[in-house]
Amino acid sequence: MSEINYFNDLHTNVENALNEDIGDGDLSASFLPEHQMAKASVIAKEDAIVCGRPWFDEVMRQVDERIKIHWHCNEGQAATNGTLVCELTGPAAAILSGERSALNFLQTLSATATITRQYVEQLQGTQTRLLDTRKTLPGLRLAQKYAVHCGGGTNHRIGLYDAILLKENHIMAAGGIDAAVQQARQHHPGKTVEVETENLNEVKQALEAGADIIMLDNFSLTDMHEAVRMVNHQAKLEVSGNVELPHLAELATTGVDFISTGAITKHIRAIDYSMRFNLETG
Repeated sequence: MSEINYFNDLHTNVENALNEDIGDGDLSASFLPEHQMAKASVIAKEDAIVCGRPWFDEVMRQVDERIKIHWHCNEGQAATNGTLVCELTGPAAAILSGERSALNFLQTLSATATITRQYVEQLQGTQTRLLDTRKTLPGLRLAQKYAVHCGGGTNHRIGLYDAILLKENHIMAAGGIDAAVQQARQHHPGKTVEVETENLNEVKQALEAGADIIMLDNFSLTDMHEAVRMVNHQAKLEVSGNVELPHLAELATTGVDFISTGAITKHIRAIDYSMRFNLETG
């Protein structure tokens, strides 16, 4: 898979967010004088992995290029409750207009990065890597994939266009695992081919068909161990289905290459950030 341009949709993400929030004008800030300047501070209200700086910056840039931002936290840095994350200076009305959209990106992407880091920490000391999925917020696929990367996770395919994952319905439509793999190879030579399997017999078929990656969907621990023995490094193995944080380390002991979960992008709780605002005088 080619190198990911995480910021390809950034301008559009922000443009859409501002159109959604501001529309044809911010009524609440419309009465503030154009010359009134302000300072603002963003504070983390809970422990988090800070993520989303490029989107935060772009919000303020699109609102008013006079807004200056000084970051006190690096992207991917752990911040504790009460940490000063960044400071802003610029026109008061513009900062207020951009506040919610900027914080929305920061709180959402930090949420993904934070839960990803928790999962990755459970895999420390093993060879197993954490993968994300396509179960992302609509329109924020690249942004959330970026957040997973910041949290220490590994990106799976970005979409349906950059790698092949043959699931039950693909296999049925093609006439079986071997036929599906061969047709995929014929039509898209050079692309990674992964096969989803539901039992050890299907693992054997996928291996014989020459799959690059074999997904073990909702396998028991006993069958995971057997699949690792059967495959013996002839293909990569990915565990998926009902992956929960407390059981992650146990899954990794089977020796699989990857564990994938949609939880890190869809079962997220926004990180609490607060913007504190002060008018400049003089």
